[in-house]
Amino acid sequence: MGRDQDTMVRLDHGAIGNGRVLALVSPTSAIDWLCLPRFDSPSVFGRLLDAKKGGTFRFLSQGRELRGQLSYVRNTNVLSTRFEAADGAFEVLDFAPRIPDGLSVRVPYQLVRLVRPLSGQPRIRVDFDPRPDYARAPVALVPSENGLVVEWGGVPLHLHTNAPIPYLLAGQDFVLQSQTYFVLTYGRPSDPPSLARALWELDLTVAGWRAWAKTLALPRYGAEAVLRSALVLKLHAYHDTGAIIAAATTSIPEALGTPRTWDYRFCWLRDAAFTAEALRRVGHLAEGAQFLTFLRNVALSGPLQPLYAIDGARDAVEEMLPHLAGFADNGYVRVGNAAAEQRQNDLMGEIILCLETLLGDPRLVHDDREAYFPLIEQLVEEAITAAPNRDTSIWEFRTMLGHYTFSRAMCWAAVARGAKLARLLGQPAKAERWEAIAAQERAVVLERGYSERLGYFTQSLEGASPDASNLLLPTLGVIDARDPRFVSTLEAYERLLVEGGLMMRYRSLDDFGETTSAFTICSFWWAEALALVGRLDAAAEVFERTLRYANPVGLFSEDIDPKTGALLGNFPQAYTHVGLIHAAITIADLIEARDGTVRAWT
Repeated sequence: MGRDQDTMVRLDHGAIGNGRVLALVSPTSAIDWLCLPRFDSPSVFGRLLDAKKGGTFRFLSQGRELRGQLSYVRNTNVLSTRFEAADGAFEVLDFAPRIPDGLSVRVPYQLVRLVRPLSGQPRIRVDFDPRPDYARAPVALVPSENGLVVEWGGVPLHLHTNAPIPYLLAGQDFVLQSQTYFVLTYGRPSDPPSLARALWELDLTVAGWRAWAKTLALPRYGAEAVLRSALVLKLHAYHDTGAIIAAATTSIPEALGTPRTWDYRFCWLRDAAFTAEALRRVGHLAEGAQFLTFLRNVALSGPLQPLYAIDGARDAVEEMLPHLAGFADNGYVRVGNAAAEQRQNDLMGEIILCLETLLGDPRLVHDDREAYFPLIEQLVEEAITAAPNRDTSIWEFRTMLGHYTFSRAMCWAAVARGAKLARLLGQPAKAERWEAIAAQERAVVLERGYSERLGYFTQSLEGASPDASNLLLPTLGVIDARDPRFVSTLEAYERLLVEGGLMMRYRSLDDFGETTSAFTICSFWWAEALALVGRLDAAAEVFERTLRYANPVGLFSEDIDPKTGALLGNFPQAYTHVGLIHAAITIADLIEARDGTVRAWT
């Protein structure tokens, strides 16, 4: 049965995963998005992008979907959905096993579903409808001794269960008399699944996530939101290489009825660097250390590009999938991303900032820190060369090359922070040269990026349009937040860029015309900027107002429709949760400075 239009456009899902598996689960129990065997593989369940033929895995009551109460098991990435049906109540627990194993974890290509009767005699029907290869592959469900084998021309999927197999094949209702398990495995599982094993893995997965969460250094302000954000960011880190993807999905539009759809299942070096830094700020450094390994590997493969596949491959050829109806029948389903071929001059700065914090953090032991200097030198020299040249900006305009203020500021950051790293690593001559160049670049940003006539930093040098990315200039160190030029910029942006209480990216036309959705991280940048200029009460108001747009389990997509409050854009969006973490920590630090309170739960 299909979903109605209202349900179809909601991003009210929870995310589960373990570093190899990443799935989205609806409050109706439907797994609407799962790609195997990698985050960027073709979908197995893709109903998010086609309600009729995308494929899903759900539990029905009396032949229809129920909306249950979806929540995370506290301090974990395990989901619980509770249903009240006419004939009884039941619970579905969903997780990807993440089993502590000494100093590491075991993360199989596996997804586990446990269905528990809670009261009465609930009858359920299992709708197991895999549609591999973006619903292009013919599928055969073949009964096995303890489940089903999904044969489709690729590596078979195995569904092990103690539910009656004939009922699954026939789509027949049965009474849920006891706990029923479903274990979906890519390939043949190494150990035969069973109910006892599924329950054991649930307990260990819950304990493992709670142990991970327990070591977070949380700010006292916004602590619950920061905790959930850290947990969801961890789901975006690919276990095998250290790559960090931008989002779990592809082609959820920035605005309905538009071709603004992109594939975010790639590792943007910018987003990954900021994600690593956000996790470091809450006490988790392993993800950053793994990302550094990924970064060194891709740097050796040739000139850096904005994004890579999660195995480090450079190829991200973009193509359309016209056979899929798209999210909410929007169309424009894309896989691959042509942004891999763009020139984005901010890139080097963001990576240098990441290197600076990770190499300078005394909690991380580097056997040979000096071995990173060739990469640092490569990035700094690329930034020096790129600085005076046009690029596509942080917003990845496809045809609008320009001299963007934020890109120039990030080139400054690359050179200035590179000079600090050069001194740290015993390269004083390089440091001295780069410091002189950095001073020149900072002057360019301050003199040509700020309009005295308009009273704000502009999107491009000597331009006229506002751009929310300039709210980051104080956090980069380009300008003090109390400088009148930044204060007037913030005030101007509140007049020019805020719609419905949310901060827009920009107002200027782009490749696709007018942008109508608010890019969610911009509102968190706004909150952080307000805190930095001393408007703490206003900062808290913006932060808390933006938090209210999170879905019922605390997750954000990339965009919000200011008119309806609907979440749009790819989901869950790592960059948004990064902005949330940074804003909360900054607000907490400044509240501590004002009130003399303790900042973090440690």
